[in-house]
Amino acid sequence: MRSLWKGAISFGLVNIPVRMYAATEDKSLSFNQLHRKCHTPIRYIRHCPTCNSEAPPEEIVRGYEYGNRGYVILEEEDLTDLPSPTLKAIEIRDFIDLAEIDPIFYRRSYYLEPVEGAGKPYLLLLQAMQHSGKVALGKITIRARESLCCLRVYGDLLSVVTMYYPDEVRAVESLKRVQDRSEVTPAELRMALQLIENLSTPFEPDKYTDEYRHALLQLIHSKAAGHQIHQAPSTAPLAEDVVDLMAALEASLHNIEKVKKREENREETVRVGRATGDQRRKD
Repeated sequence: MRSLWKGAISFGLVNIPVRMYAATEDKSLSFNQLHRKCHTPIRYIRHCPTCNSEAPPEEIVRGYEYGNRGYVILEEEDLTDLPSPTLKAIEIRDFIDLAEIDPIFYRRSYYLEPVEGAGKPYLLLLQAMQHSGKVALGKITIRARESLCCLRVYGDLLSVVTMYYPDEVRAVESLKRVQDRSEVTPAELRMALQLIENLSTPFEPDKYTDEYRHALLQLIHSKAAGHQIHQAPSTAPLAEDVVDLMAALEASLHNIEKVKKREENREETVRVGRATGDQRRKD
């Protein structure tokens, strides 16, 4: 696996250098969007409607819409100058019970491995958290975004889960709630509890599979086996298209100039011929 982040766990006065790796991966199937007529992949171009031209990456800047007054432009140096103590460190703020965190706050999980020479302080924190049964709350900055995070023990490693801030979790007050509990009878509640008890089992993640993805893959393999594979016409990259277009335009202008020059020469020849004939008749 490729390391996504390198920094340290800041634990009181202890600094534990670590590397971070993504703990999960999305295995959803991705599709290209094709033109139904010729099965060519659709291109998406960054286009400026004011300049009526393509905008290359070096001409694109970040802009924050400031009400209805316009945009505030942020350059790269503006962002690098911002104070960010969590840019290279996971700052532990508190230790709490894992059960106190509602899963709605969780965003994405990562593994943390100790850098060479940091094994002992890493193991110390890991074992201390195992004995206490606590998880650590802190902050981390990944890809220019500072997130709340939860540091916990996962097997024989430390894992960190990025979290939403409370103001990023949408309020539920506007949603409809069940107001009348009297409609549920004691007998119905007993039956529901019995059903839950009958279906209760230890968590075994391996028994859960993405059946839709497997069915979709089978459909794709089946179509491929039946030779239902469509080749897109060969197309040159966009930059080459632009070069070819410019060359074609220049060649067209050159040809037009040549045609105009031939026409002018022909007209000059006719004019000289007429003038010579007129002169001969006068003589």
